[in-house]
Order: sequence, then structure tokens, then C-alpha cells
Amino acid sequence: MFDLRYVKKLVDMLDGSSVDSIEISSDKGMKIRISKAQQQAVVLSAPVAAPVAAPLAPAAPAAAAEAAPAAKPETPKEHLLEAKSPMVGTFYASPEPGGKPYLAVGDRVRKGQIICIIEAMKIMNEIESEFDGVVREIVAKDSHPVEYGQALFRIAPNG
Repeated sequence: MFDLRYVKKLVDMLDGSSVDSIEISSDKGMKIRISKAQQQAVVLSAPVAAPVAAPLAPAAPAAAAEAAPAAKPETPKEHLLEAKSPMVGTFYASPEPGGKPYLAVGDRVRKGQIICIIEAMKIMNEIESEFDGVVREIVAKDSHPVEYGQALFRIAPNG
């Protein structure tokens, strides 16, 4: 079990630093994850909520709810591969502030090519592509926090 004073010190240290989150595991299988970057989840979920069918008669929302899931899965995205973040940190699209981004929509990418940088604990980690293809979407925003496993890019494998 973690001592609450230890957790409080971790929170205080995180507040006073530029690190966005920290995760600590004990040898007994306990984990603590502290993060300052919760506003990102709110921003990502906000645009999803406003169905066009809201002003219809009371019977229509059920039909609209059934139609929405059918319309929501975008077939092109099902065929896209996602380049995901291998760690928690801050996403940078270019090697230096104001520099040319590693990738733009429409660029061809090959396996092993550097596609972005993720800063974690003051260390700049170059992230490489795991597959070949053409960039269809840049999901992460420059200089914003990303989570482990979060999609950074969507890439069409056949171009």
C-alpha cells in the first residue's frame, strides 16, 4: 500500500513541473497514476454529442439513435492503420519549435521512419512508424499531451 504522504509529495512535485503525468507501480502489483492533462478528454468527447435528428418527434430519437451507430463507423477508417503512442508524454509534430513537421496528410511513410517526437520526463523520444503507407489523418495535436496507446496518425497501408 502507498503512503498518502508519498502520494501528496508526488502530486506537489507534478504540479511544480512541466511533466503532465506520472505512473508508479509497486512490487505488490499496486499502481498510482497522477495526471494533469484531463482537459484533453473533454475536448475530444465534446464534438460527438449533437445529433441532427434532435428536433424530431419523440418517436424519432430512437430511430436516430439506431441510425447514428450505423452512420458513425466510417468505412475508410476501418481500413486505416493507427500509429499509436508507445508512452505517456507530450506530442511534437516537428523536430524543433516552428520547424517543418515530420509528416503531413498525404505524405508517404515507410516502416522505421521517424514520424514524431514524444517528450516524457524531459527526454525527447523519436517515434518510428511501424508500417508503410500514406498518412490520411493526423490525430494528435502538436504540443498536446498524449496517452499510452492513443492514436497519433491514421495511415492507409495501400496508399
